[in-house]
Amino acid sequence: MAERNYTRQLATIISIDAVGFSRLMGIDDELAVAAFEERRDIIAGSCGAFGGRTFGDAGDSIMAEFGNPIEALRAAFDFQARIVALNAAVAEDMRMPFRAGINTGDVIVREGRLYGDDVNIAARLQEFAPHDGVAISATTWHHVRDKTAAVFTDLGEFSLKNIALPVHVLIAGRGGNGSAAAVSFASIPIAPGHYGPVAKGPPAIAVLPFQGNGSEPDVGYMADGIAEDIIYGLSNTRWLSVIAKGSSFQFRDDSLGTKLIGNALGARYIVSGTLARSDRQIRLNASLTDTSNGRLVWSQRFDRDLVDIFSLRDQIGSEIVSILDKEVDRAEQARTFQVPWESLETWQLVRRGRWHMNRRTRRDTEIALDFFDKGYRDDPNSSAVLNELAWWYFWRAWLRFGDSDDLEKVETLARKALLMDSLDARPHAYLGAADIMRGLPALAAEHLAEAIHINPSFAFARSAMGSAHLLLGDAADAIPFFLDTERLSPFDLYRFHNLGELAAAYCFVEDWPAAIATAERSLNLSPSYFYARFLKIGALMRSGRRDEAARELDIFMTRHPDFSEQRIRWIPFVDPSRNNFLIANFDRAKSAA
Repeated sequence: MAERNYTRQLATIISIDAVGFSRLMGIDDELAVAAFEERRDIIAGSCGAFGGRTFGDAGDSIMAEFGNPIEALRAAFDFQARIVALNAAVAEDMRMPFRAGINTGDVIVREGRLYGDDVNIAARLQEFAPHDGVAISATTWHHVRDKTAAVFTDLGEFSLKNIALPVHVLIAGRGGNGSAAAVSFASIPIAPGHYGPVAKGPPAIAVLPFQGNGSEPDVGYMADGIAEDIIYGLSNTRWLSVIAKGSSFQFRDDSLGTKLIGNALGARYIVSGTLARSDRQIRLNASLTDTSNGRLVWSQRFDRDLVDIFSLRDQIGSEIVSILDKEVDRAEQARTFQVPWESLETWQLVRRGRWHMNRRTRRDTEIALDFFDKGYRDDPNSSAVLNELAWWYFWRAWLRFGDSDDLEKVETLARKALLMDSLDARPHAYLGAADIMRGLPALAAEHLAEAIHINPSFAFARSAMGSAHLLLGDAADAIPFFLDTERLSPFDLYRFHNLGELAAAYCFVEDWPAAIATAERSLNLSPSYFYARFLKIGALMRSGRRDEAARELDIFMTRHPDFSEQRIRWIPFVDPSRNNFLIANFDRAKSAA
């Protein structure tokens, strides 16, 4: 047997890596090497001062060995603080931060070098660390957790390359008056890792604090305020789980990346953004990321004049909430196609049914009902299912010009949904919409006001409130609700209807150019929408544009050969003269033909 020329021992290993070394080499290789060597000497000095030794330098990486995990963590905090101070003295684009990973375990020692899985784990852990930060394994954490002033952020379990078993990863930050990078990560509750059971129910979304760019003192406050408004607004959508501000706002430094932050918070989706101010304007860049695959789902820039800060916060926040609600819904609809029918949970059945509803074909509408019915059989008390069924029957009632049986089902389902969740805005909105179709706009307005109070970002409720005002004869009061809907949901599938209602409101206030332009926008979205073309024809005639009205009338009669003015008289205006007004405008075009 060959003589054994190695030993085994318990050790704590720090793997240390220079961040951005290759980039700096491309800018100035001599300066980069000098900077690295200066920082390497700092690292070696700190490790030696705390009883450790460095070994195995390779390129821009350094390894260090300690007999005591507590001293290893103290050494890491020491050299990180010193490197942060050194970097602060050079130009930002020439700084060289380091990150470190610490693991405690069994190693093989041979000729002064260390080998084994626990050495490799330390090397993998440093990839999780933020710039100027430290990542540690749970084995190290168990040794240091009660013996240092450090604070820890739990990222959960991960499968590391070439490591057989999952490793529990935490971020260690210096407590007290430590460096900014260290204290930006506070302790948060342990979130399920990648190897925990798959969470049941709808996905969770986390809104990180928006970053304020610029020297103006109020930018940071406004950035936080907008993020808080979004958290509050998303929580009112009811179907989506929202991570509390107290947890998500711990991640002001996003250098961990959305995937790791999402894992730490147990969130599938992350909302992040930046806010900048210039003179009397602000620019907000916001984005939505799917943490399961790192894919950017949505991003948008918002430029606004800086007027009243609070009203501006409310406007931008509600607009983003409405967009995010639909973007997450769309992403989840697509995700359900990766799950076999028999394995779909109730909330996934709802998402799949919504996907078919959005296609707006007769066959897809029937398929959607199958999904909703299956969800109802699986969970008859699910407010999500009850709301989708209420919407399904409302949509069919609208197509059938107010079928009373369908409207009865809407009311029954919506009221049961309210019993399940009294703070859900959707049942109130559907009750209001049903009352509109029954010719009870005043009662509808009460339901809709409650829906808007619960969820100010609910675009459908605002559009329906506009319709209620329109039916009551308050066209001028209706217009702001329709415009709010346009702002809150600029890509809504049913936007053509909201624009048609807005065109009608412009007709009643006799703003004919606006009525024509708005009706045209509605028709661009849905060329077969009879009401928008009907309104456009009347508005063209009232504007004296007879030739254009005649051409539109030809298109109208070709598309709707069975049209009768009874379809307009069916619209439940409180004052029948409103119906007569619209019909008279249209009849002018027919008489001139």
